[in-house]
Amino acid sequence: MKIKERIVITGAAGFIGSHLCDYFVDNDYEVVGLDNFATGFKKNIAHIRSKPNFSFMEGDIRDLNVCKQAISGADYVLHQAALGSVPRSISDPMQTNEVNISGFLNVLIASHEAGVKKVVYAASSSTYGSSEQLPKVEETIGKPLSPYAITKYVNELYADVFFNTYGLNTIGLRYFNVFGPRQDANGAYAAVIPKFVKGLMTEGIITLNGDGSYSRDFTYIENVVQANVKALLATSDHANNTVFNVACGDRTTLNELLEILKELLEHHHIKVDDVTIIHGPLRPGDVPHSQASIEKAKDLLNYFPEYNVRQGLEKSVAWYIENL
Repeated sequence: MKIKERIVITGAAGFIGSHLCDYFVDNDYEVVGLDNFATGFKKNIAHIRSKPNFSFMEGDIRDLNVCKQAISGADYVLHQAALGSVPRSISDPMQTNEVNISGFLNVLIASHEAGVKKVVYAASSSTYGSSEQLPKVEETIGKPLSPYAITKYVNELYADVFFNTYGLNTIGLRYFNVFGPRQDANGAYAAVIPKFVKGLMTEGIITLNGDGSYSRDFTYIENVVQANVKALLATSDHANNTVFNVACGDRTTLNELLEILKELLEHHHIKVDDVTIIHGPLRPGDVPHSQASIEKAKDLLNYFPEYNVRQGLEKSVAWYIENL
């Protein structure tokens, strides 16, 4: 096996980070994973810990020396480490700021000093904020509606400054509601799809924020992996040092999502008829509708999502049945 270049993946034990580790380990890159297990899990990377081209470092991106140690000698950095969740950021804006902004700055500093070729980082659709335009186009954003949204926008500003000031190449990927296997179904800040699946399978109760008419551009994890790979390998000046939407270019309401999940679970002979639906209040910081334009990513990254929402949900439900 001929080892390719060295890639550092922050947030390696997280939902998205662990899938990226899988891809690059399987494709013979030297992969260094960094995580502090604040939101990631050891089980997510257990199957690759023994691989000769994977090494792991437990550490916090809020520590600059940790970032420097992990990134030393790297060719590329895929930065996925963050504290996600709008509600969490509203509950604890200070910690969200420290991890998502100070931690990101540490990664940029360490990457610049190590002379990495490129940093591809997880941006967020939350950056569109108060903009009501649909679909969301990268160059048109509104005012941030949460501390989390502020932190992810600041990441984009810092990335731009580090390119213009230090020549560090970056690409930001604005993820739209990523879902798939390994996404945590437990905890106060679990995402809507694993939360719905768990409610349907084991709890018999689903809480909908509002009337269920809010819609999202739900994006299966394999589409996100594809976007990261193509961003990493992009050489065009037009593709580098900018941001891209990573999504399917469609939207699904929460009510529609719930019906699809019911149908898929029933196919696996899981009874969902007796589930109680509770309509709770709308969450502060939530936007009513989110749908991405993916034309820029198609044109400049050759990104074409391989999985639509239903195909992704089929694979996700099958995984949750085995693992919940």
